[in-house]
Amino acid sequence: MPTDVVMPQMGESIAEGTIVRWIKKVGDAVDRDEPLFEISTDKVDAEIPSPAAGVVSEIRAKEGDTVPVNSVVAIIGAAGDVKAALPLPASPKPPAPAPAAKAPAPPAAPVKPQTNGGAAQHAESGADALRERSSPLVRKIAKEHNVDISQIPGSGIAGRVTKDDILGFIGSASAASAPSAASAGQTGQVGKTQPPVAAPRVVPMPADRVRGTGAPGDEIVKMSVMRKKIAGHMIVSRRTSAHVHSVFEVNFARVAQIREAKKAEFERAGAKLTYLSFILKAAVDALRAVPVVNASVDGDTVIYHKDVNVGIAVALDWGLIVPVIKQADERNLIGLSRALSDLASRARSKQLKPEEVSGGTFTITNPGVFGALFGMPIINQPQVAILGVGNVEKRPVVIDDAIAIRPMGYLTLGYDHRIIDGAVADEFMSHVKRALENWDPATV
Repeated sequence: MPTDVVMPQMGESIAEGTIVRWIKKVGDAVDRDEPLFEISTDKVDAEIPSPAAGVVSEIRAKEGDTVPVNSVVAIIGAAGDVKAALPLPASPKPPAPAPAAKAPAPPAAPVKPQTNGGAAQHAESGADALRERSSPLVRKIAKEHNVDISQIPGSGIAGRVTKDDILGFIGSASAASAPSAASAGQTGQVGKTQPPVAAPRVVPMPADRVRGTGAPGDEIVKMSVMRKKIAGHMIVSRRTSAHVHSVFEVNFARVAQIREAKKAEFERAGAKLTYLSFILKAAVDALRAVPVVNASVDGDTVIYHKDVNVGIAVALDWGLIVPVIKQADERNLIGLSRALSDLASRARSKQLKPEEVSGGTFTITNPGVFGALFGMPIINQPQVAILGVGNVEKRPVVIDDAIAIRPMGYLTLGYDHRIIDGAVADEFMSHVKRALENWDPATV
């Protein structure tokens, strides 16, 4: 029986996703959980697995389309239909000679050799076949930049030219701007490249770059799908929640001692013991002690969550993603450390599943990893609080009326003042601070 493939909801506030790339095409066999297509949202870029084994019998949304969640984007035929479905692409192949038979028919073809006979014939016969192996997005980029797809070696299935292939081709043309301009004059692209010889940029721009009103030499770059949606959600969050921030300074000397003593042991167990591991555990315990911080808002109602599901913001080259550690309060320090490492690694390789970026009740973000002392993070809607972690570094501090050097760091709680009062926020942060400064080694 056919199986519908739907656009997944990659988070509570996500209403749509953009199809970046189809990994499989119509007629391809696919196994259950094998990557089928790649999507982009404001929370995640991810490869979506097939819900069933079988054959891709229909694709209803093309690359570049933005589709509402739960919309059907493809159909998977039953596994038993694989043999029947796969030969279908082969039967249209005999008609492939039809273009060849057509070639002598148009008398206009002999006229083309006046300008560039060999190249013209190659474009006529090879380009059509290669077009079938490239997506509409790739063809659009090729048209915008006057690029002949037949000149690009495809790295996709059956030699298909992918988006990365064509952007790499355009990028290599940029590296050789002078030769490109010269050769462009011989292939009919003079109008695109020669006139602006004196201008700061004389080569075709990649697909994510657009013309604009910047000064000479400036690059004007279109926002990615993820970037645009992050921007929208951040604005909505600022307009929705009454943001207030509390900053606490924490002495990490006890944590540093325990971490140094236990680091090798954790590594042997397949976990990386970091300052964030301790902060996560302290925050989870504090959420149990002050449950209002583990809440969310739905219209004019407040939902106090039974589960403690902590999202960890992971910085990517192309945006930000927040994978969620479910039932974090049921894990010990080593379990949390393993989960942190696993989710961060799979986030960067686009291997997260839809359920791993949804259901969060509280978020932790760690700008300190880049050296920031602290930040003022924006709440991840519909949650009511977010914890920002600053850089832990040695600083002079006063201890028992004496100056000492200790590893110190700032923690910032951003909270929704509609739901959380200042005293409650400070109570939560006091729990976190007390746990970190007085950590019991027996609990590690």
